[in-house]
Amino acid sequence: MSSSDEFESQPISPTKLQPARAFAGSYAGEHVAGTEFVIGALFVSWGVGAGDILLGLLLGNLLAVLTWGLLTAPIATDTRLTLYAYLEKIAGKGTIKLYSVVNGILFSVLAGAMITVSASAVRILLDIPPQVGWLPSDFRFVLVALFVGAVVVFMAVKGFEKLAAFAEVCAPWMILMFIVGALFLLPALIDATPGIASISSFSDFYTIANESIWIKTSDDVGFWHVAAFAWVANLAMHGGMGDMTLLRFARYSKYGFFSALGMFIGHYMAWICAGIMGAGAAIILSTAITSLDPGAVAYQALGTCGIIAVIIAGWTTSNPTIYRAGLAFSSLNPKWGREKSTIVVGVVTTIIACFPFVFSQLLGFVGIMGLMMAPIGAIIVAEHWLFPKMGLTRYWSKYKGNTTNFAAIITWLTALALSYVLEQSGVFHLFFLLIPIWLYSTATYCLLAIAMGAKEVYPASAEAERLELGRKLEEKAYLANLTPNNSGGVRRKMPFNLLIASVAAIASLVACLVIGVMAFLDGDNSYLHTPLLVATIIYFVTATYAYLANSNSIAVESKAGDISAVSEN
Repeated sequence: MSSSDEFESQPISPTKLQPARAFAGSYAGEHVAGTEFVIGALFVSWGVGAGDILLGLLLGNLLAVLTWGLLTAPIATDTRLTLYAYLEKIAGKGTIKLYSVVNGILFSVLAGAMITVSASAVRILLDIPPQVGWLPSDFRFVLVALFVGAVVVFMAVKGFEKLAAFAEVCAPWMILMFIVGALFLLPALIDATPGIASISSFSDFYTIANESIWIKTSDDVGFWHVAAFAWVANLAMHGGMGDMTLLRFARYSKYGFFSALGMFIGHYMAWICAGIMGAGAAIILSTAITSLDPGAVAYQALGTCGIIAVIIAGWTTSNPTIYRAGLAFSSLNPKWGREKSTIVVGVVTTIIACFPFVFSQLLGFVGIMGLMMAPIGAIIVAEHWLFPKMGLTRYWSKYKGNTTNFAAIITWLTALALSYVLEQSGVFHLFFLLIPIWLYSTATYCLLAIAMGAKEVYPASAEAERLELGRKLEEKAYLANLTPNNSGGVRRKMPFNLLIASVAAIASLVACLVIGVMAFLDGDNSYLHTPLLVATIIYFVTATYAYLANSNSIAVESKAGDISAVSEN
C-alpha cells in the first residue's frame, strides 16, 4: 500500500483499494515509536495517580479511535482524496500554501525531537551526561545530534522506501521491547514499595503503580487531563484529517477502527510500560525521572538492546516525519523538488535537535500541534457533511473562481488566536481546547461561507455531483464483485528457506519475551542483557532475510505474470 503523502489531485481508482490486513499492520506498527519512550516517562513526572493513568488513557485512546473511525475514515473513503487534494477543492491553493508552511514547521520540530531521542542513546556510548535542560550542557552532545541528524536526513532523501521496510521489520521487536523493559525493572519497583513482596494480583500491581510509579503529587492535573491528552496526541492525523491520505486506500470506512491497534498497543501499553521503565530507572539510579533522558531509561532497563531500541525508534519516526515536512514545503513551489526541500528541512531539523527542550517539552508541543490542525478538520467536516444538510453548496469557493477561501483562512487564524487567549487566560487547559475550538471553527466557517457565497447555486456543481456519483457507483460495483478468492490475493506456497527464516524470527521474539519473564522472576537480572542482545541479533538477521526473500519472491512472480500476459496477447 502506498503511504506517500505526495499530492495527488484525483480520487484513487477502485483497483488500488487495499484489504483490512494492510491497515491493521500499518496502525499496529506506526504508533510504537520514539515518542512513546518520552511521553510514557513524562507522565510519571506529571504527578498524576495510577488510576488517572490507567483509566484516563483508556478513555482518551477510545475517543481517538472513534474519531478515526467515525470522522476521518468515512470522509477519506467517500472522497478517495488526500488531505491536500480535498483541502484544495474546499479552500483553494492559497490556503494550501499557508497550511503547508505551518504543517512543515510542525513536522520539523517533531522530527527534531526524535533525532534528539536517538542522540540520547548514542551519547551513552560516549559517556556524555544526560541532556534534559532547555539547552545542551555538553558540546559533544551537539556533535552527536548533528551526526545522527545527518544520517537521518540522508536516509530521508535517498532511502525512504528501504527505511520504511526496515521499520516494518522493527515493529514487532519494538513492541516487545516495551514489555520486556517493564518486566526487567518491575523487581526494583517491588522492592521500593512497602508491604509488597511480589505481584500475585492486579491489586498488588495497582499498589506498586500508585506508590512507586504514578505517585499523586499534583491537584492541578488528573484523569481528565490524561484522557484529553491521549485524545489530542494524534489529533493532526484524525481530527485534523491527516490520515485521509492513508485511509483513502481502505475498501471500507470501518477500517478506520484498526487505529485501535495503534492506540492500545502503542499509546496505552507502550506508554504504561515506558512509565514503569522510567520510574524503575529513577529508583535504581537514585535520581529524579526528570533528570533522565530516553537513552538512560532504556539502557538501564535493557542494556545494549535499550540503546538499539531508542536509536531505531528515533530513526523510524524522524525519517518519515522529515520526509513529510519536505513534501509540505516542496508543494509551495514544484520547481524546488522534494530532495532539495528535504535537505533544507533536514538541516533546520538537525539544528533544532541540538536543543534538548524539544523532547522535554514534547507533551505540550504534541498538544499544540494537534490543536493547530483541528480547525482545518472542522472546516472539512463542516463542508463535507453539514453543508448538504444546510442547503449550502460544497466547493462554493472553487466555483466562484477563488484561489483562496477567505472564510477558511479567517476561521483558521481566528481559531488559533482564540486558542491562545483561552489557554493564556487560564479559562481552559491546553488539552481541553479541542471541543470549544472545534465548535467555534464549525460555526464561524458556516456563517462566513454563507455570507461569502455558499448559499448560491452554481451550474458547475450539478455536473460535478453527477460525475462524483458515477465514480462512487463504479467503486460500489467493483467492491460488490470481490470474492474471497480475488479480494486478498493468491495464496503462495512458502519456499523452505523463507519458512525457516520466519520460524527463526518468531522463535527469537518468543525468546526475548521468555528472557523478560525470567528477569521479572529473578530480581538480579542484569546478566540477562547479553542473552537478550543475542536473541535480538538473531531476530534482525532472520526477519530481514525473510522480508527480503518474500519481497524478491513476489517480484519474481509478478514479473513472470507480466511475461505470461504478454505472451498470451
